[in-house]
Amino acid sequence: MAYSVKSKISVKRKMRTVLFISFLILILLIFRLGFIQLIQGRKLSEMEYEQLTLDRNVNPKRGVIYDSTGKYVLAISSTVQTITVNPTNIKNEDKEKVAKKLADLFELDYEKVLKKVSKRSSIETVARKVDKDKTNELRNWMQENEIITGINIDEDTKRYYPNNNFASQVIGFCGSDNQGLDGVEARFENELAGNKGKIKRSTDATGKEIGEEGEKYISAMDGNSLILSIDYNIQSIIEKYLEEACIDNKCTDGGNIVAMNPKTGDILGMATYPSYNLNEPYSPYTEELKQQWDTLEKGEKNKKLQAVWRNRAIADTYEPGSTFKTITASAALEEHVTDTDNQGEFCCTGGIEVAGVRIKCWRYYRPHGPESLRQALMNSCNPVFIGLGQKLGVHKYYNYLQRFGLLEKTGVDLPGEAGSIFLKEEKAGPVELATISFGQRFEITPIQLVTAVSSIANGGNLIKPRIVKQIIDSQTGEKRDVKVDIKKQSISKETSKKVLSIMESVVAEGTGKNAKVAGYRIGGKTGTSEDGVNTNKYVTSFLGVAPIEDPQVVLLVTLYNPTGEGRSPRWTELQHQLEGKCFRKFYRIWKLAKEILMRLKKLKLLMFQTWLE
Repeated sequence: MAYSVKSKISVKRKMRTVLFISFLILILLIFRLGFIQLIQGRKLSEMEYEQLTLDRNVNPKRGVIYDSTGKYVLAISSTVQTITVNPTNIKNEDKEKVAKKLADLFELDYEKVLKKVSKRSSIETVARKVDKDKTNELRNWMQENEIITGINIDEDTKRYYPNNNFASQVIGFCGSDNQGLDGVEARFENELAGNKGKIKRSTDATGKEIGEEGEKYISAMDGNSLILSIDYNIQSIIEKYLEEACIDNKCTDGGNIVAMNPKTGDILGMATYPSYNLNEPYSPYTEELKQQWDTLEKGEKNKKLQAVWRNRAIADTYEPGSTFKTITASAALEEHVTDTDNQGEFCCTGGIEVAGVRIKCWRYYRPHGPESLRQALMNSCNPVFIGLGQKLGVHKYYNYLQRFGLLEKTGVDLPGEAGSIFLKEEKAGPVELATISFGQRFEITPIQLVTAVSSIANGGNLIKPRIVKQIIDSQTGEKRDVKVDIKKQSISKETSKKVLSIMESVVAEGTGKNAKVAGYRIGGKTGTSEDGVNTNKYVTSFLGVAPIEDPQVVLLVTLYNPTGEGRSPRWTELQHQLEGKCFRKFYRIWKLAKEILMRLKKLKLLMFQTWLE
């Protein structure tokens, strides 16, 4: 009897234990089900959809890039094909045959293609950017061999640049995936790229297609087009003459030219030499490089390519030299420290002493003697501008650097812009202020100088440089203007007129007289500086404004280390200013500016009617 009672108790305990465990398992299952349904539901649903569908991308056409007139196409996308395979949809007995045909037709490695065809995956890319004649051949082969599924031929796009080297450092180029990698192509990627489309097709659990009825096509949306500020004719002219100048003067480090409309900030032309072919950006770009290319290490090749891709007008800084005296003159006139034609106000004795250091004039051996501000700029006399800097003082001078936008980037819509290199205001002493006043011992970019001088040319408005004028909507064709951005006032209109008048005298009678063009009123300033410290390399430049009565273009020509007939002369020990006799040796630079302006006149590109005799 006692045994029976104990047995019943034992059974009950077992039942309770089983019920408890069952209840616990049920609770865990409910929690797990809830986690799967509520937490992981969306993700698992997407994974299921991906398993049961086969998606192939349809690439959009990138937007077209036009010059400022809208007549010349600078970049366009052409239709090509992309070849992909669905390995699970190719019969085992056909895999080797398919791999061999694809490898032979598209000049690929057979083993690599066979590996892709044999993979247990839904889709593999075999070849991109394939011309239509080859895909037509593939279609015929597939028909002859009765291979209906497993090989996909989809439309793709390939970027093409009709003018090869034209404005290469400005436009930039695209990678194999059609993504912009440099220049305008990279900066305006969001506008140009468009949105991808898709081809969706239902598949079974093994990845095989379920008929044709499940296929769905989602169209790609093409990218928007751009109208640049670059004028095709002006760009062609400056590229031609820049190349000639660099070759004639044997400029070991190349050169660049920037032409800007001072009223709008439009960059009418921007060229860097040497340039490269946008259709072959990874190829050697000079005959010399072509001969040694195969012997170079990969790192050395990349270094050479990076150097030529670089837009030096915005990415490299340099000492502007005497062209910067236009900024010092503007600040002094604006502060009423001096006026343009106070005869004998200054006197050049061959040098000036600053904080115990005597800084010589470039013509120290035959001093200029009594001068007005106009004559000082015409003669490019350093002591006068050092004196003006002293009268302004460090704080006020740096205030004008700020007003001219020289202590910040211009904000031009191109990638890789560098900033200026100045000593901090609190660290600038008398000697540093003296050297800054005539354009030495600091560095700015060519685009910064052109932007600053454009504010002098347009009456005092500092305007952000503009490389894109309009954006064209790919769907509606509507044109959206990129606004002219006036950042601040640098100087007054009255000061602007005075500085332009002095710059005209520099070309009419001063150091820039070789830039004269009959029938035009042109202003300008010459400049030469050392390229780095103790490098024995020099930068020579010419800054031009025309026409003086109503400026339409500011032009900066910069040549890096000319070593030919116009090679740099000996420099003075303290200031490295060009000796007067050697201005004549750089006549090719002034001739270059002259020829460009004469071409502008003949072509009437900028409607300089008031310039004509």
